[in-house]
Amino acid sequence: MTALRGILGDLAANPAAAGLDRSLSCRLTDLDQVVLGRLSSGAVRDLRAVPDGPAVPKADIRLTMTSDDLVALTDGTLSFGSAWAAGRVKLEAGLRDLLRLRTLL
Repeated sequence: MTALRGILGDLAANPAAAGLDRSLSCRLTDLDQVVLGRLSSGAVRDLRAVPDGPAVPKADIRLTMTSDDLVALTDGTLSFGSAWAAGRVKLEAGLRDLLRLRTLL
């Protein structure tokens, strides 16, 4: 949770994220967990982990990765761009959100 708060907190604090109010999810494939939360008012709120499964609500912005990749992104040993290009991190969102997020990532 600390690693995810670090990454998403940096994203939320970026001026390009001003005005965004979106639900978020991060599926951690090796832990069979999904962390749900909300990006709103320049902060990430209400983060909570739930078991992965069909009952998990579909978020506006969805990340998928392993917990090791999440930690590597947080400590700076892995860049988001290279992780995404290599298929280690998956990002799904609507077109408008993707265009806005590309300036943040």
